[in-house]
Amino acid sequence: MISSSPRRRDEPNWGPDGLVPAVVQDAADGRVLMLAWMDAEALRATVETGEVHFHSRSRDQLWRKGETSGHILRLRDLVLDCDADALLVTVEPVGPTCHRGTRSCFDAEGSPMGDEAPITTEGFAWLETLWATIASRAAMRPQGSYTASLLDGGINATGRKVTEEATEVLLAAKDDEVAEASGEDRSATRDALAGEVADLLYHALVLLAGRDVAPSAVMDVLRARHTG
Repeated sequence: MISSSPRRRDEPNWGPDGLVPAVVQDAADGRVLMLAWMDAEALRATVETGEVHFHSRSRDQLWRKGETSGHILRLRDLVLDCDADALLVTVEPVGPTCHRGTRSCFDAEGSPMGDEAPITTEGFAWLETLWATIASRAAMRPQGSYTASLLDGGINATGRKVTEEATEVLLAAKDDEVAEASGEDRSATRDALAGEVADLLYHALVLLAGRDVAPSAVMDVLRARHTG
């Protein structure tokens, strides 16, 4: 991610007009939402506030996305392309991105969005990032890596962790069930359950890496069962 005081090699190659194109992508599923332009002021404001700003070419001024509609873009990541002449801005959008009320500026007019037909995503696309990290650890086996140490322990080490984490998921789910039945605040038990499931997913992916089975094979099975 570009810092508020980027090093020279992280500085965009601004065009003759002092602008670079900024491609905006939904962090939840990678959907491209819009294309706009940034100058140094907009980039700085985006990094400092955590809300995406652009340079309006028509008004020739700084523009905070959603400043009138409330449909802001919360910054999640910001990276330069290989030539440093374009930005990829990963965001969490609040409401439709396009002024026509569609989720994306590339959607056809009248595409469902907003309160009438909300689009919900669960962020599964980020698992690609986790898998890429695990696959890299499996290939390089860097010293001090927990993932590498699990893989070095063989199937017994990874399998034992999957079994342990599955048991922890069950216990956390039962704790949450008890809290719900007693009318208690479930914030802690829900967070604990989410944490245990995260551990289970991670260790299951490490086990797949150890056996050289791609997660796409698992997805193929789920897809076939869903359509069968």
